Amino acid sequence: MEGLSKVVERNIRALIHRRREQDRRRGFEDRLADRITRFTGSMRFVYIHVVLVGVWIAGNLGWIPGFPRFDPSFVVLAMFASVEAIFLSTFVLITQNRMAELADDRAELDVQISLLSEHEITRLITLVTEMARKMEIPQAEDPELRELEQDVAPEKVLDQIDRDEQSITEGE
Repeated sequence: MEGLSKVVERNIRALIHRRREQDRRRGFEDRLADRITRFTGSMRFVYIHVVLVGVWIAGNLGWIPGFPRFDPSFVVLAMFASVEAIFLSTFVLITQNRMAELADDRAELDVQISLLSEHEITRLITLVTEMARKMEIPQAEDPELRELEQDVAPEKVLDQIDRDEQSITEGE
């Protein structure tokens, strides 16, 4: 991968490997639901339905010579469409649930990486500030740096967000 650092290349390969491993571990039912959802979300599916429903309607209206009229009131067509809609919506929901689980996993990973990055940046600020003090650089005494040198406790941040949301909700 030209133009990317070795670390980025390694991370990309690791993510691809992980995704393939997760796909491999999925059960038959999940893979089947994904295939059905992928097919039913395609234009091929739409074209097939346009042809089938068109032939069904034209045949039952008597527009196709020699075609037996087996559903003149279109009740059977409505029943098939309803049953198909039930199954299709179920397959879509199964796929959406799996995608939501993957999104939750990725969000959790993002939080972990952000916390690690915040901790590392805090340590760097502390180190650079101490170096600036020894070098007698005036910016080392910036009061904002004292705040930035403090580690962030994620549970305290979440508690504060909850309190702020609650006070906003109560104020409405």
